[in-house]
Amino acid sequence: MKYTFLPSTNIKVSKICLGTMTFGNQNSEKEGFDQMDLATDMGVNFIDTAELYPVPATAELYADTEKIIGKWMSKKNNRDQIVLATKIAGPGDYTKHIRKNGFSKNALISAVDGSLKRLKTDYIDLYQLHWPERTSNFFGKRDFDSFANDKWEENFENVLLNLKEIISSGKVRQIGISNENPWAFMKYLELSKHKLPKTITIQNPYSLLNRLFEIGNSEICMREDVGLLAYSPLGFGVLSGKYLNGNMPEDSRLKLFPNLSRFSGENSMKATGMYFNISKKHDLSLSQMALSFVNSRPFVTSNIIGATKLNQLKENIESINIVLSQDVLNDIEEVHKLIPNPAP
Repeated sequence: MKYTFLPSTNIKVSKICLGTMTFGNQNSEKEGFDQMDLATDMGVNFIDTAELYPVPATAELYADTEKIIGKWMSKKNNRDQIVLATKIAGPGDYTKHIRKNGFSKNALISAVDGSLKRLKTDYIDLYQLHWPERTSNFFGKRDFDSFANDKWEENFENVLLNLKEIISSGKVRQIGISNENPWAFMKYLELSKHKLPKTITIQNPYSLLNRLFEIGNSEICMREDVGLLAYSPLGFGVLSGKYLNGNMPEDSRLKLFPNLSRFSGENSMKATGMYFNISKKHDLSLSQMALSFVNSRPFVTSNIIGATKLNQLKENIESINIVLSQDVLNDIEEVHKLIPNPAP
């Protein structure tokens, strides 16, 4: 395994982070335990979760993923060996079963306390805002919206003030944002220069099918010392190649949840086929080529990988040992020029 530090901290994290949004739905508690055992045996010390998980979110399964992780850490007695990240769910119809008061002070306090209880710990290493309160372009929304009907009022300073209080209590060590755009990213960072907590990470989608992060957010990361925690680096499994030629495995995510179609449009499948040919040309697995590409980006602090089967997980973690040649990178860029960012 390779390691780095969460930016501006002494918190050492593996370059591969274990994503857990399948725990409690596609994966049972035992399977979640087995995944965490395998990942930590292979050197992973960074686990990412959210109160929202498992996905798709439902009231019946609310926060079951955090409960599974908490039980596992309690059983292993290894909390001090794990860097733990979780998130407060943003507002909207999708999360009305969780709460309806956004990122208010009461919402933040109750969300943190709930996660601490479920995770069976007294502190969270990295606490993230899962998506914005305001109307904005995230979760696959490609085009600009006038936001004319958005009732949200700017409250970044209040959010940071409340997070500062929570950090001072010892319940949270560091903070991050997720599914954010450059405008708010810079707002948070500018405010942090006035004795407010710094946003040290941003968790956004990034993969061969979605490199939109490079357009604006990557420069902020490089110039402001913030790290990307890349999620969906395989595009919901599309970049494993298992959906090529019309295949739809029975237990696959897209078969079980066809509404999760963000990464499986016609152009995404066409680009995936071209990337598959590159991987074969260079004697690589498509999954490992796609993950190695993400691992190598200078603005990426950690690559959040997930799987439903242990053999998939092992292959994904082993991508840390793959270094792509310049020939491979050149071939990847040729496809990117032809079909740029087919999955927003």
